[in-house]
This record gives sequence, structure tokens and C-alpha cells, in this order.
Amino acid sequence: RALGLVLRGVWLASSAEIDWWLHGVRMFFPREWEAFAGHLPEAERADLLGAYSRRLQSSDPGVYLPAARAWSRYEGACSTLLPNPELVAQFSSDSHALGLARIEAHYFVNGSFLPEGGLMAGIDRIRRIPTVIVQGRYDVVCPATSAWALHKAWPESKLVIVDDAGHSAMEPGIAHHLVEATDSYR
Repeated sequence: RALGLVLRGVWLASSAEIDWWLHGVRMFFPREWEAFAGHLPEAERADLLGAYSRRLQSSDPGVYLPAARAWSRYEGACSTLLPNPELVAQFSSDSHALGLARIEAHYFVNGSFLPEGGLMAGIDRIRRIPTVIVQGRYDVVCPATSAWALHKAWPESKLVIVDDAGHSAMEPGIAHHLVEATDSYR
């Protein structure tokens, strides 16, 4: 019963996107990725998702909190076009880190509870809902290829690529276009 959608940082829940986040982002953020992977013992780094998931599911805060901070700090550090230490600090707070890391790892481990390509397969169910997709060109968390694929499958949507932005909704260009899109539904 939605009257309109505003989407940002499109994630299609594909295995390729999960692999990108766990491994590919290091091409742009090698130091941050090394800190993320380096949180784990070297013997467990071949399966980053499994090793993090086990830690995040632990009942011991001495195990799950450091893992959550490492996971969330990695995402926060990779979320903006330019370094933003304040955002990384926010992502490092226990409450933010634990919620973000646990839910992401849970969905990643479970394939987002969808068959591969499941989100795109259901596009006809929402095709008539007016939709604006706002995507940072330099979003390495949710690469623009996903927003582009969604728009190609859903040409009725409006795709706005923000040339000077990464992933964060707090990036000035992203925030501007989110507000503009929301205001357009008044």
C-alpha cells in the first residue's frame, strides 16, 4: 500500500554483492579491510563471514562486541567519499555496531532469505509504485551497478546518480536528493 518509494544505496542481496563487501572493497580501502580481516585469527580469515557470524552470535560480550565494532567500523570507514572520522566513531559505538553487524551478518549468512535474484524477480509486484533511486557514484558499500540493474529492470523508476558521493545518507549530495525526492511526493 505504498504510495511512493525513495531508495538509497541499492543492495539486491546477491552473493556477488556479499562477496564484494567481504573481499572486493579492499581494492579501494585496503587499510580498513586489513583492520576488518585482521580482527580475526589468520587461520579463520579464509571464511570472514563464518568467523564473524560465530563471534557475533556468541553470548559473551567480550567476544561479540569487539567483532561488532570491527565489522561496523569497516562499513563506516567505507561509507563516505572523503574520510569522516566522526562517522567512523558513530559506527564504532557499541549500540550502533552491535545492531548493524548482527543484522548484516545474519542476512548475509542466510542469503537474505531469498533465492539468488529474488528481489529482481518480484519487481512486477511494485512496478507501478512511483520510485526514486538515489545512488552515490562512488558508493563502494552498495556499488552503483546494483542501482543501475534495478533501474534497467524497472525503467519506470527515476535513477539519480550523485556524482560526488559515496554510500552515506549524510553525504551532502545524497541528503539533498533524498529530501528532494521525498518533497516531490507531497
